[in-house]
Amino acid sequence: MTELNEFLASESNAAIASIFKAIEQASFIVSKEVSYQGLGADILGAQGSENSTGDQQQKLDVFADHVFERALRNCGSVAGWASEEADEFVAFEGCENAEYVIAIDPLDGSSNIDVNVSIGTIFGIYKRLSPTGTTVQLQDFLQPGRNQVAAGYVLYSVSTQMVLSTGNGLHIFTLEPYKKQFHRVADHVKVPADGKCYSINEVNFDDFAPALKDFVQYCRDKKQENGKRKYTGRYIGSLCADFHRNLIKGGIYIYPATGEAPNGKLRLVYEGNPMTYLMAQAGGYGTDGVQDILEIVPTQLHQKCPLYIGSPVMMNEAMKQA
Repeated sequence: MTELNEFLASESNAAIASIFKAIEQASFIVSKEVSYQGLGADILGAQGSENSTGDQQQKLDVFADHVFERALRNCGSVAGWASEEADEFVAFEGCENAEYVIAIDPLDGSSNIDVNVSIGTIFGIYKRLSPTGTTVQLQDFLQPGRNQVAAGYVLYSVSTQMVLSTGNGLHIFTLEPYKKQFHRVADHVKVPADGKCYSINEVNFDDFAPALKDFVQYCRDKKQENGKRKYTGRYIGSLCADFHRNLIKGGIYIYPATGEAPNGKLRLVYEGNPMTYLMAQAGGYGTDGVQDILEIVPTQLHQKCPLYIGSPVMMNEAMKQA
């Protein structure tokens, strides 16, 4: 099995490889901390603070944020980062000559920590727009998702896996904890053209737009030739986990606009862009219900957007209903 470093040596340049090396090191530390739940590690419960968009921060949110920032700051290839946990982006002193910036959700799905449900780290890497040798600017992070040069997520679950793309297909790596290294276990992964699952929080059904209600009802009613249901509802409430299941088995994930969240709840820069980039590399696509996520030009670091993402057949039906 190919190690992550060996893979990146042939797939990207040295700077991108060093960024992924930093992510590998940081995710090993977070994975180890997650596995200690209940064994004395103080990772459970709320931190007592809120993140940039008012969500209650969990203790592990703050821990992961510090671990990833330290690793990326020290790798020397990142000029600055934007974290979902912070109000503003951070320019890394001494790294002004670095060509890349990274937008990251250090711990997605952290509300599930206390009940031991899968959580993850999501990131997107961009080539900066500001000149090298200067301090990074806000514009470096407000690029459309199409400009990402690489993206990925780390899923902390039964095993710890990194799903990534550097623009040449989607690949899956599994962490070998004793060696502290990721090894490739699946190459050029493609999402099934059609799926089995629709992932949406149906408790909000009465608050959905009419077109989305029609699509959910279509999924509930659709039958196969043998009379059995074609689709089944599966919703974990952790984006990485829901996305990963649908990537492997086929399906669609939807976090729509609602009355309580008219712009959706997911963040375009930290979640929508990286996940849509990955899904596009696997043969699917993602929209906000109207346009391709990757074509949206962000105007704010913590801008929210609805997200429809998954297998092309189910996506086409959802967009047809819309």
